[in-house]
Amino acid sequence: MKKSTLYIIITIALLLTTACSSEKAIRKGDQLVAINEYFDAAKQYKRAYSKIAPKERSKRGLVAWKMAECYRKSNNPQRAAGAYQNAIRYKYPDTIAYRYLADAQVESGDYKAAIKNYELYLSHAPHDRMAQLGLQAARVSQEWKKNPTRYIVKQAKELNGQRSDFCPMYVGEDTSTIIISSTRKEARGDDLSGITGQKPSDFFMAKRDEKGKWQKVEKIEADINSEYEDGACAFTPDGKTMYFTRCPIDDQYPRYAAIYKSDRSDASWTAPEQVKISSDTLSSYAHPAVSPDGQWLYFTSNMAGGEGGLDLWRYYIGSSRAMEGIIENLGSDINTEGDEQFPTFGPAGELFFSSDGHPGMGGLDIFCATFTSDTTVTIENMRSPINSNGDDFGMTFAPGLYRGYFSSNRGDARGWDHIYSFLLPETLHTLYGWIYEKDGYELPEGVIYMIGNDGTNTSFGVMTDGSYRVRVTPGVEYVLLGTCHGYLNTMQELKTENVEGTREYQRDFELPSITRPVLIDNIFYEYDRAELTPASAASLDELVKLLELNPNITIELASHCDARGSDTYNQKLAQRRAESVVNYLIEHGIDEERLTAVGYGETRPKVVHKKLTETHPFLKEGDTLTEEFINALDDDEQREECHRLNRRTEFQVLRTTYKLYE
Repeated sequence: MKKSTLYIIITIALLLTTACSSEKAIRKGDQLVAINEYFDAAKQYKRAYSKIAPKERSKRGLVAWKMAECYRKSNNPQRAAGAYQNAIRYKYPDTIAYRYLADAQVESGDYKAAIKNYELYLSHAPHDRMAQLGLQAARVSQEWKKNPTRYIVKQAKELNGQRSDFCPMYVGEDTSTIIISSTRKEARGDDLSGITGQKPSDFFMAKRDEKGKWQKVEKIEADINSEYEDGACAFTPDGKTMYFTRCPIDDQYPRYAAIYKSDRSDASWTAPEQVKISSDTLSSYAHPAVSPDGQWLYFTSNMAGGEGGLDLWRYYIGSSRAMEGIIENLGSDINTEGDEQFPTFGPAGELFFSSDGHPGMGGLDIFCATFTSDTTVTIENMRSPINSNGDDFGMTFAPGLYRGYFSSNRGDARGWDHIYSFLLPETLHTLYGWIYEKDGYELPEGVIYMIGNDGTNTSFGVMTDGSYRVRVTPGVEYVLLGTCHGYLNTMQELKTENVEGTREYQRDFELPSITRPVLIDNIFYEYDRAELTPASAASLDELVKLLELNPNITIELASHCDARGSDTYNQKLAQRRAESVVNYLIEHGIDEERLTAVGYGETRPKVVHKKLTETHPFLKEGDTLTEEFINALDDDEQREECHRLNRRTEFQVLRTTYKLYE
């Protein structure tokens, strides 16, 4: 046989062997995909791809596509991006490859390339909502990273091992114990998962020491761990019942996740029992969360009747027989055609969950759903740094606080998950001030009542110096009432800013005495006449409010003059001026039966009180500013100031029982 003929025969044999080898790898990959073992299937497709000649473009494109899909579904975006690029290069016919390539590029942080590929795909499929959301994610992610929220996020190195660690969860109200799901080497079983390429996950536990530091993470030796995938747990509010996800293994058929429950008995857990949510055995049920009232089990499922992909549902677990067996989809405000997963509850009862179907930063983002009514819900992306271009999910909150832990595969080229801590620094808005007697000193017996449109209804006393300081909520409108026995009530209003950070607000309460005359500041009349000037309106309007706030009092309005001029003239002028004030109050809605006008002229000179001596040091407490006292002063300015003090308008409470018993 000629050498050339032998060479041809050998070459043909090698080609046939290679072709058979690639076909075998493809068939094996297809079989693994059928049972969802994407990690192992990707290896088979990669082997087949390497054996297919570049000139077999369509075949290479198809295998590259299958390999890319496996990388995508086994959560390896960087390898998925490379495989999708090969599929496109070899003319894989479905343009969806551009969208999935862009998705992978977003998760890898390559936003510029992702935008280009989303736009290219949308030129073929302009109505694809998931592509529109992806394009939005690629554009907003950069902006959100530049302008992060106030959350502080750090990797919790003390809780992370050498493999994937995810879905941390406090045990009910106990923040000294945390349960995590992990694929670390101590997990049960020796085989690697064909789905993830790691060992099946088990539950591990860590406890804090007396200084609050996490001690070594230890495997839980109980039946809640099996040779299967066990993870993503939740607890009833009392911490006595655990719900968790278990994914059984079967080499021949697809595996469907199911929810199990176990009860705590002292320090151990009982043998798990499957929670039979539905008779549908061909759907997955996973990622349980118990509502704060303990009545509902929230979970994720691909069961029929949803919006597409994985949806969030809830199943009644309370004691009402009438509600028994009720299953509800959370609706289209929360669920999308994408995947909604990993529900949990925040300090104020908000529903937190992860989704790739709402506008986000790529992969799974964490969202907060706030229910403003039975039918209205607001969805908020938690943004950076809680969210990233990777998968972010599985939160747990310390009771009553916006701090805790979550999991993310950000920055890990293998797609492995790690646990991160999060903390929202306290937003402190404070109201402070003093309560004191008008023209006098602090009132340590004072009490302040506070009502807010957020439901606040409280009261509190003041310090010995009459001061107070209380915390208020941003974006709330308050009405505050200052009170003290022997004094009239006064009111203040406050609308706090709806902003983050520290804010302080001051509101003082100046309480008029019931037993002594009270000066009305800034009352002005036309010169030598009784008509009020416009500048008097502000003070008189405050008096109107005071009378409205204290509807059971009657008062005497008194007008006084200085000693210059005749006694008769001063008395008549003072009477007309007092009547002008009364008329103003009547015109503004105050019942005239509550008002008495008296002009005293110069007959009642002012008596100096202690507070006045602080601003007028030439006077002593108890001085009476008679004409003789004033004329005896040597300083012209002091004499003129005393005349000014005598020219005043005052009111004094006459009764506190007006129409009180009608």
